[in-house]
Amino acid sequence: MKFHVVAATASLGGLLFGYDTGVISGALPFIRDLFQLSEAMQGFVVSIALLGAAVGAATAGSLADAYGRRKVILVVALLFVVGALVCAAAHEVVTLLIGRAILGVAIGVASMLTPLYLAEMAPAEKRGGVVSLNQMCITLGILLSYVVAYLLSEVDGGWRWMLAIGCLPGVVLGLGMLVLPESPRWLAGQGRHDEASDALRRLRDGGDVTFELNQLRTDLKTEHGQIAPWSALLEPRVRIPLIVGVGLAIFQQITGINTVIYYAPIIFEKAGMASTSAAILATAGVGVVNVVMTYVALKLLDTAGRRKLLIVGLAGMAAMLAILTIGFAVGTEGALAWIATLSVAAYVGFFAIGLGPVFWLLISEIFPLAVRGRAMGVATVANWGSNLIVSQVFLMLIAGLGSATTFGVFAVMSVGALLFTIALVPETKGRTLEEIEADFAGHAVKA
Repeated sequence: MKFHVVAATASLGGLLFGYDTGVISGALPFIRDLFQLSEAMQGFVVSIALLGAAVGAATAGSLADAYGRRKVILVVALLFVVGALVCAAAHEVVTLLIGRAILGVAIGVASMLTPLYLAEMAPAEKRGGVVSLNQMCITLGILLSYVVAYLLSEVDGGWRWMLAIGCLPGVVLGLGMLVLPESPRWLAGQGRHDEASDALRRLRDGGDVTFELNQLRTDLKTEHGQIAPWSALLEPRVRIPLIVGVGLAIFQQITGINTVIYYAPIIFEKAGMASTSAAILATAGVGVVNVVMTYVALKLLDTAGRRKLLIVGLAGMAAMLAILTIGFAVGTEGALAWIATLSVAAYVGFFAIGLGPVFWLLISEIFPLAVRGRAMGVATVANWGSNLIVSQVFLMLIAGLGSATTFGVFAVMSVGALLFTIALVPETKGRTLEEIEADFAGHAVKA
């Protein structure tokens, strides 16, 4: 079996994650008008999926360890299909909320499990590129949702088709996973070494896998020998990396990125866009910037370094949010639409080269092996929880404080994230995980 087939099929989980995250932005203006939703209810339609995602992310690791990566991804594919169809068929808000909650659980599990499955299936020399492929698929899924929303924005009941189309990649993912093998690492961890060997041979086109199997057994012995209890997260050697990981998780959300992903058409409407269709088209342009700059970031992470990209990205985010704040405060209606479009696009671009990819990479590097899984789980849940809160209150803040003040708060948060990064976040480029762990253990955070 060619590995690129495995990677392309499993990466549909990232595509679905992105599509179902982004599609609500195009559908929400129509759902708002149809069901006469208040700002609080619009926020709830968005945020109930994030609540489901937090639950999914918190349980994904345990489910995957108990039942295997492949079986859980199969269930996730089914959830994506069911959730999309329930949302599309909704004739009252309760049904829509149920469908969004189902999609949220699927998104949360996919956010943890898709990169894990890909990393465990990939040859060591391809692992970085394969995990990067998942990140790229997420941004492509968001862009695809924006394009679909624009194409259907003038269609009667088009929002239902926007949501229903999300089931198609879910069907393909489910059918593909029926023929893909289970993770050799999971099989070996269950003591099923013959099956692990067979799976590896399928993945390596029948080549000699003796060395890889021996390496896998050695890694598993080391890992099982170092697993620590939850209380280990309170140890001094873990404290600073946990502060860094959870801090970046929260800053990634309270600097406002997902308010743009979920509410961009509404933001552009408030900035004076002539129609919902025009606002959705501008949102698609932002999606293109997101994809392009994510690609740039993936090329720079191992050359420019994580810390430098994070600092540049956060400084740019703060500057663009300040421009957006001033635009809403003093801009005339015609000029404001352009200011909003360009500053939001640039803001997303700076996020895509910095806080977006760097956060997820750093939390896979900074924690000691013994607590890595649990610490990453804490950071991921903090990320989804912050996303939930910000997305729920955003429209209420706009209604209560005004657009200028709301984006001003996000600008201040971006400055706070920049200062946090300068003070605490180390450079991990070109350093072994053992060196990073030793630095944190000795409280030697290096620039």
